Amino acid sequence: MDAAETASPAELARLQHDLWGAQAEYVAAASPFFRTLWNGRSPPARLEDLPALPLVDKAMLRASQAADPPFGDYLAAPPDRVIRLHRTSGTSGVAMNLALSREDAAQTARVGARAQRAGGLGPGHRVVHCLNYQMWMGGFTDHTTLEETGAMVVPFGVGGSALLVRTIRELGVTAISCTPSYPAVLERVIADAFPGLKPRDLGLKLGMFGGEAGLDDPDFRARLEDVWGFAVRNANYGVSDVFCNFAGQCEQQDDLHFMGRDVLYPELIDPDTGAPRAWQEGASGELVLTHLKRDCQPLVRFRSGDIVTLTGLGPCACGRTGPRLRVIGRSDDMVVVRGLNLFPAMVSAVLSGIAELSGEYRIRLTGRGPYDRLPVEAELAADGPPRDGLAAEVEAAIKRDTGAAASVALLPANSLPRTEGKTRRVIREDQT
Repeated sequence: MDAAETASPAELARLQHDLWGAQAEYVAAASPFFRTLWNGRSPPARLEDLPALPLVDKAMLRASQAADPPFGDYLAAPPDRVIRLHRTSGTSGVAMNLALSREDAAQTARVGARAQRAGGLGPGHRVVHCLNYQMWMGGFTDHTTLEETGAMVVPFGVGGSALLVRTIRELGVTAISCTPSYPAVLERVIADAFPGLKPRDLGLKLGMFGGEAGLDDPDFRARLEDVWGFAVRNANYGVSDVFCNFAGQCEQQDDLHFMGRDVLYPELIDPDTGAPRAWQEGASGELVLTHLKRDCQPLVRFRSGDIVTLTGLGPCACGRTGPRLRVIGRSDDMVVVRGLNLFPAMVSAVLSGIAELSGEYRIRLTGRGPYDRLPVEAELAADGPPRDGLAAEVEAAIKRDTGAAASVALLPANSLPRTEGKTRRVIREDQT
């Protein structure tokens, strides 16, 4: 553990105050976005007074990047200080560009490593990392957090599951970093391609998971532990625009430790009104985050979209003093499929480009997830049966444009209800 993980409230308050003083001055001077948003006002000297400033959301950042590509006018550092670019899809399907300076990248690795170390990963472990390296934060950046723990990292990425099984066996891999839904895929591969082999025969000791919900379900966790024989850790919670990973489980309890107190200041708000809520044990609300130290794209009062409950503010048995929380849902209709964040508008953009479809659709989710495929009901534009192969073509188009596998059911023309108001695109069934 480092000093920030065990700091007393008084020590932390002094550190945060000093960092915010410098960061507030930097943002006010270097970020055109915030100068405009604050309309000439100076940021408050005390973090407790941050609610006097307006909130920032993803739509505002997306508009900024559309008007001032590629990084938006909230890029505070000179462009030549950007050493790494990541992308993440937005609700409209437009990619968001995430810029990191050398210090931003190093800081991200340090904070993420705290979360991974809390779960038990460290020197002596051989961890295979199975998230998408293609510009997504979860690939390369999470790789650097794993390396920062001192573990040996095998950069496997996605695809080639049979090769992954052989790699784990050949290299004596002891831990896997992936989404919670991926072990189910591996189980099918093992059953089909490795007769007589059981998942627990691979000898994995740790499952380091992130990118999807599901691990709060005790039955889901218990099944993973029973089938695979490893300890299950929710080791990777983050908000891409803010920090790739800043919360994870320790080995003593199941809630998430907030690991970034020295570089991130959290608030709770009412998700409907935006009004502040007290930061106290048992409180729930939307998590709002402010960078206390950030070069490239510093954010002040950014709405994460995640609804969380504070489950503990006192010291944990593990020795960490940071707050503990549980993510209980999203404030929007985001659907996570194998680690990809998907939104209805992204599906709409695909379907509207196919002439044989009306553009009306529903995403019908059964169970609590995590989900391996996106279940889409798409309506035909004209009466009569669909053309042979159309469903497969739609699935391929969704995969191409969103990165997610889909299961498409084609419905007769005019079979889905129309409304004059906001159409409910995501239908969640059997959520018990």
